[in-house]
Amino acid sequence: MAADHVERLRGQWRRELPDLDTEPMTVLGRAYRLSNLVRPSIEAVFAGFDIDRGEFDVLSTLRRAGPPFKLTPTELYRSLMITSGGLSHRLVRLERSGLVRREKSAEDGRSLLVALTEKGRERVEQAVRADMANEQRFLEGLSPAKRAALADLLRELLTQVEAAAEAGSEAPAIADPPPPRAARRPSSR
Repeated sequence: MAADHVERLRGQWRRELPDLDTEPMTVLGRAYRLSNLVRPSIEAVFAGFDIDRGEFDVLSTLRRAGPPFKLTPTELYRSLMITSGGLSHRLVRLERSGLVRREKSAEDGRSLLVALTEKGRERVEQAVRADMANEQRFLEGLSPAKRAALADLLRELLTQVEAAAEAGSEAPAIADPPPPRAARRPSSR
C-alpha cells in the first residue's frame, strides 16, 4: 500500500525524534486530514442551496425533530452544541431567507419557538439528499464490510471521547498525563 500524507509525516518525525510515538497520528491524524479534504466538497453542496454548514445544522435539527418541526432556541443550541449567540446569528440569516420563523409558544406566550417553514423543509430535504450523494462518492472505494468495520471503530472512539468531554475532561482517561509545557520566555523582539 502506498504511503499517505500521514505516513510521510510519521517518517519525518521518526527521523527527527526517533523516540516519539507517532502511533496516534495513524488514526487521529488521518481523521483530521480526511475532514480537511472532504469539508470543501460538503460546503460546496450546501452553498448550492444558499446555506452554510451551520445553517444546515439548524435546519436539519428542526427537520429531524419531526412535525410540527419546532424547537425552543435552548433545545436547538444544546442539540447543536453552540452558544446562544452563535445560534442567534444563524437564525437571523435563516429567518431573512424565509427558511425558519420565530413564533410564540401556544402553551406559554412568553416562550419563543423556532419553526421550520415549508420552504425550509423543502430546502433541507434537498440539501441532505445532495449531501449524502456527495459523501457516498468518498466511500465508493471501500467495500460494504470495510465501511461497516470502519464505522464501528469510529463509533467506539467517538463514544469514548464524547463521554470524556461530558465528564469535563478533554480525552479518555490517561494513565500518565503529559508533563506541563515549559513556561515560555518573553520574546526579545
